[in-house]
Amino acid sequence: MSYLNDYVSRITHEGNPQFAASIRETAEEAYKKISNSFDFMGGRKTGLLFGNIQSGKTGHMFGIICAAADDIFPLFILLTTDNVTLQKQTLERVQKDLPDFCICGEYDTTKFNENNLVKPTIVVLKKNFHTLHQWANNLKSSGILAGNPLFILDDEADASSLNTLVNKDKQSTINKYLDEINQLAIGSIYLQSTATPQALLLQTTDSTWHPDFAVYFTPGQKYLGGNFFFPENKIPSCIKYIDEETDPLEKAMLHHLIVAAQMLNNGDKVCNMMIHPSVRVAKHQEYANKAQRMINSYKEDHDSFKTKFSEMYDEVAKEANLIPKDRLFQLALALLDTTNLYMLNGKEHVQAEDYATGSNIVIGGNTLGRGVTFPKLQTIYYVRSSKRPQADTMWQHSRMFGYDRHADLMAVYISKELYKLFEDINSVNNAIVQQIDSSDGDLSQMTISLPEGLSPTRANVLDNRYVHIFVGGKNYFPFNPINKSFDAITKVADALDPIDNHQPSKQVNLAFFIRILENIDGGNDFNVDDYITALQDMIKDHHSQGVLIVRRSRDITQGTGALLSPNDLALGMQTTNMPVMTLYEVIGKGWHSSKIWVPNIKFPVNKAIYHVTEKKDKNEDN
Repeated sequence: MSYLNDYVSRITHEGNPQFAASIRETAEEAYKKISNSFDFMGGRKTGLLFGNIQSGKTGHMFGIICAAADDIFPLFILLTTDNVTLQKQTLERVQKDLPDFCICGEYDTTKFNENNLVKPTIVVLKKNFHTLHQWANNLKSSGILAGNPLFILDDEADASSLNTLVNKDKQSTINKYLDEINQLAIGSIYLQSTATPQALLLQTTDSTWHPDFAVYFTPGQKYLGGNFFFPENKIPSCIKYIDEETDPLEKAMLHHLIVAAQMLNNGDKVCNMMIHPSVRVAKHQEYANKAQRMINSYKEDHDSFKTKFSEMYDEVAKEANLIPKDRLFQLALALLDTTNLYMLNGKEHVQAEDYATGSNIVIGGNTLGRGVTFPKLQTIYYVRSSKRPQADTMWQHSRMFGYDRHADLMAVYISKELYKLFEDINSVNNAIVQQIDSSDGDLSQMTISLPEGLSPTRANVLDNRYVHIFVGGKNYFPFNPINKSFDAITKVADALDPIDNHQPSKQVNLAFFIRILENIDGGNDFNVDDYITALQDMIKDHHSQGVLIVRRSRDITQGTGALLSPNDLALGMQTTNMPVMTLYEVIGKGWHSSKIWVPNIKFPVNKAIYHVTEKKDKNEDN
């Protein structure tokens, strides 16, 4: 039998042939990368399965499990976040979708031992240190991994798996037990699955947590994701700026009531609205009270409600075909008595089944993030802010993404500032996809470029000795450079800036910046490869232009501090939207040779570029 063929056939027979084809393609591509590099005798490989939020990553993970089971892997550990409900949901889904496997939950050690890998086995565990410690002991005492390879699939691998004590030269508990389980087998594959891989890609390249390969799968045609809500150079009609509304929460409430009435009349069984104000429980209660007061006021004053309803109806009708206004009003009026208000914040006992039918308004903070899905989420009121926003956390709170949304009935109420942040994060995600697609399997030279003030992830999982940040608007130059070929740099300088035709500055292709840097050894303080990688990624991201300033015969003594003259510093600062290289031909004292080219680089203002510098000696930090 073929586990992959059977799994894909079941999805096809359920009426989703496109999804089935996508799963087969992803599974075959991923397992080809695994099998090409996996050494059964003691090999350990880490991979990345990168997909969009709520775009079907779980189904693709199941496809990869099947492909691996068709080959040599008899045991799989599927990790979920430390959430009882999510672990239970995942376990039930595995049991439903993969009936030919032996499926074990956290307390099924007897079942696991009795099966003894006769059938390929999947153990579903949440990333809780008690659970992982128990199963590390179970697997160790069974001895079953001494002669078998292990396949670990880590869902939301960037969330709690990484070492949060890396900058203290210690190992966090969850990370330690995952490491221990991974080391028990004769060989292993550790597949990290996430829609926000920034933290994983910024691990040091010799770490077992940095992916050796990556597979990105494109979502299907009906998926509404980042490029739908946050496209470049265009604001979609579903975006409603709260800065431009006198009472945006009421507008969002009216939108939900109209859309819910329309959808439930059309046969949908549910329509949801989300209010995401803050992490504070008191704020959730405040918004719940506001929403309830609005509903009560509509019940008490039908005439006022009808006036407001009519205005919103006309707005929604510009994008969607609605049933007649009077009929829809009566349906919305009835919803006032049946719309449910739920708070999800860890203190309220709300189950997914509660908002799986009818008209619902969900209010919460962090619990609205990873792994939690909201069917037919059509109205989002997002006003959560942070003094130190993180790209991966913000993106994981984008619960508006998914396949079951009605595009013409969507509305996202958000501030202009927050929308710009999401737009920037979407652009970063697209750049990551492009880098992965063009990487040829080498993920060691990835860079992540973000607006200044927006960090890629939490700082405690990044080794600050090796994660280098280029801040836009700041000038960087090597303290004591060596010209590998003075003549080669001179040739480029002469071609772009002839001595007899000098210009203060000139716009050039970034490829010339790279050609100049390739002929320079910057020493430990100026890793030339990092700058070249950053420039190459800008070119891939269709930002191929920079400004070059060439200055000759500059008498500057080495080690005196700043390189640039006040005039050249001011000239470079005039360009804010593209990189600037100021190239000095220096004849002063103390340099490596009597005449030397010294480059000064400045990246675009309001940008921060993150890049991991490789360790030169794996034992240097011991």
